[in-house]
Amino acid sequence: METDPAATSGLPPGAVKAFRKRMQLIRATIDERDFYQLKSLHYEKLKGKRSHQHSMRLNDQYRLVLEYEDKSSEKIAVIVAIEDYH
Repeated sequence: METDPAATSGLPPGAVKAFRKRMQLIRATIDERDFYQLKSLHYEKLKGKRSHQHSMRLNDQYRLVLEYEDKSSEKIAVIVAIEDYH
């Protein structure tokens, strides 16, 4: 979905555009502390059964859900889902 302009996975165009921007941001950041500094992302650690996951806002309706894997000395962000929070 990120590299194919025709791929939308059934999401509205605004959510797809925001997803692509977030992916660029994820690649450009050094670590997850950068996400907390950008208040507009509403980046947060989830709770309960999902306490191993984090989420950030794509737009008013959709959020990007992430998990982190430790690979040697790096943390790798893995996209789990794009979810409708309404």
